[in-house]
Amino acid sequence: MFLNYLRSATEQDPQWLDIMQPLFDEGHDDVGIHIAILVEPYLQFILDGTKTVESRFSRNGCAPFERVGSGDVVLLKRQSGPIVGACAVSNVWNYRLTPSTLADIRMRFGPAIQPQTGFWEDRADAGFATLMRVTDVRPLPEVDIPKRDRRGWVVLRDSRVPQLL
Repeated sequence: MFLNYLRSATEQDPQWLDIMQPLFDEGHDDVGIHIAILVEPYLQFILDGTKTVESRFSRNGCAPFERVGSGDVVLLKRQSGPIVGACAVSNVWNYRLTPSTLADIRMRFGPAIQPQTGFWEDRADAGFATLMRVTDVRPLPEVDIPKRDRRGWVVLRDSRVPQLL
């Protein structure tokens, strides 16, 4: 249902259509489609290229943990706002966190994550982490979507799970 909504919202814009058309075509079930809900300044950091690794930490291993893969497309949605961009995922790292793995993530990916004050302290109790290198970032015309829940990550199509007809 959402893909139909997205298709109708993007039909008149060639930039959107070039990016999204393969997702609508049959035979592309190997490409996952996700929505990442982002707060500022992280959304702007991704759009301007200063943030090259998107990270998601959780206590319970919820999406995108082990649900996003290389080659997937992520739609970038402003918190309480529209979709404003899209990007591709080139690499994914999933972690079951311990104090030492969190320290390793901080050292290895810190600059690419662009953490702000309190970022690492806020994630000290997390049990799981997913890190994604984002590429081909494109700001796109705003598209409102009918999302009303509080999830920070939505899997529209999971490339890692066979699609049922």
